[in-house]
Amino acid sequence: METGSTTAEGQALLRGRLTGRCIAMGLLGSLLLSTCGSWPVGSTERVEVKIDGVVLPVSVEELGNFVRSPTGDPSQLSRSELSTWMRLLAPESREGLIHLLKAPVLSRRSLGRQLLSSWGAGPLLDALGGLIRVEGGKRINRLLVLPTLEQLLEEQETVSTLDVLEALPTQQLLLDLDALVVAANSWRFELQRHQNLMRALSQEEARLQSLKGSGRSPSSDVPLQSRLAVDHRSRPLRVERWIPQLPHEDSTWVLMMPGLGGDPNHFHWLARSLMEAGWPVAVLEHPGSDAAAVKGLLEGSQPFDGVAALQQRLADLAAVLDAQRRGELNIPGDEVVLMGHSLGALTALLASGAELVLGIEQRCEGALAGLPLTNLSELLQCELAAGRVLEGKAISPPARAVVGLNSFGGLIWPHRSSQAVPLPLLMVGGTLDLITPPLDEQLGLLAGLAEHPACRVVVVEGASHFSPIRVDGQGKASEGDDLFRLGEELVGVNPLSVQRVIAHEVIHFLDSLSSEPPRNEAVHLMEASSKTRWHRLGRRQALQLMD
Repeated sequence: METGSTTAEGQALLRGRLTGRCIAMGLLGSLLLSTCGSWPVGSTERVEVKIDGVVLPVSVEELGNFVRSPTGDPSQLSRSELSTWMRLLAPESREGLIHLLKAPVLSRRSLGRQLLSSWGAGPLLDALGGLIRVEGGKRINRLLVLPTLEQLLEEQETVSTLDVLEALPTQQLLLDLDALVVAANSWRFELQRHQNLMRALSQEEARLQSLKGSGRSPSSDVPLQSRLAVDHRSRPLRVERWIPQLPHEDSTWVLMMPGLGGDPNHFHWLARSLMEAGWPVAVLEHPGSDAAAVKGLLEGSQPFDGVAALQQRLADLAAVLDAQRRGELNIPGDEVVLMGHSLGALTALLASGAELVLGIEQRCEGALAGLPLTNLSELLQCELAAGRVLEGKAISPPARAVVGLNSFGGLIWPHRSSQAVPLPLLMVGGTLDLITPPLDEQLGLLAGLAEHPACRVVVVEGASHFSPIRVDGQGKASEGDDLFRLGEELVGVNPLSVQRVIAHEVIHFLDSLSSEPPRNEAVHLMEASSKTRWHRLGRRQALQLMD
């Protein structure tokens, strides 16, 4: 019997979480980006910093020279407000300030650029208006910031905080650090909640579990391809089919939906594993919100409309279900399990019949005012709520079950007031996920929607929002020539072992659908080879961790 993670392992996870916070701060800058407007005239000359009610004026030119100087020594500055201010700071504080101002907040291929020109840019700028003001104390606005950031990206590969301060078309900025401290305390509280979850789970005793990798026989490497003509798209919808030689005896099939920016090939590893276990699998392509669409978004050739993307995805889902029932796709099975990653998981939950809880406008107002850096999915949830596309999406006949990988919907279905759905639900999340964090999303969804005794949530230590994605040639976090070629901070720890865990848990869940309901007690496991730990929890345990 193995015990919980060592202190060193726990510290490593905490460092990863803090790194994730830095990434989120960088994403904040990228969320301000758009493709509108032309290069503005003029640039910032002075920055006033308000702290403890005192306003400190600083020359932006002098600040830039100081940050870019080889020494960063305030004694090398000419006598000025900046030199006085810098001398008051402790050495580590000066180093931190220099690091902050030099750190890139945006690059041409950064993940955050997926939200450029998006609905979320406006609410974030409105919230930032209380922290950053221009001449006369006016709130900063998107028409000031967005063209500036866009032009900077046209001229250079990466954009730093200092670059933005120097380029903004206003002679004076006021940075209200007093207000920022209040916001930072709120972010710190949210991060502490998630760190407490990690700490509680890491202390649980875990038993060893051997996991097998997916076989790769030549006949199973390439899925069958189908093209389905649909009324809502100008071109046929592509559907990949993974058909086992001996289908599972319970006549269930799986419909898999990638998330925003996802393609069917990102989930070949999972479809293959399920097929080898006996389940027919269909994987959808969602033009307009797939990898090609996000590539166009990153290159500035097209915007992203979350409302339109969800409407199209729901229509794709309905069309495939109808075609399968008519026998047009040659996919065996009488009942469907809806499975999705991120936005695909939200689509599955909406199709399950989960009812929107009244008052989402007020919940969004509170969430957006607090700058949702510890749960970026809240931006998309509020965009979808504003677009009125979250009601009346249940399919008929109902699905057999729902599997959500890095699912979200905490604002749509708050756990203390949601109406449970009668379907078995499996929610899978990771402790390094800052986009759909497990405490507010997967655990919260299970607590609010679970009714069936087979419902469970699986939390994988070291897994991120992108751990379920595998790209061609990937052997470790940073490998693979793809849009999702990301570093460990975003992909998470040991992505291939995390994927083995996910496949194991999905198959375990599907097996439970045709057996006696489980006792639903908490189970804590560790893979023997990689030491990856994960936790299988029922609704009662989810509620306990959230309280």
